[in-house]
Amino acid sequence: MRIEADTDVCVGSGMCALTAPELFDQSDEDGTVVLLRPVPTDPQIRDVQDAVRRCPSGALKLAE
Repeated sequence: MRIEADTDVCVGSGMCALTAPELFDQSDEDGTVVLLRPVPTDPQIRDVQDAVRRCPSGALKLAE
């Protein structure tokens, strides 16, 4: 499983960084998503799925 983050779609709400701070951060410039680890570990998968669901702009996706 791989995380995909589209910074052009991101609105900078920060839900991803709040939900899974070990995987996501926010840009100091514009607040958009910064992907820290594109491939989550097995224990992180639930947090990633939660972050994808909570993203208000749909900027996050999971790919196999």
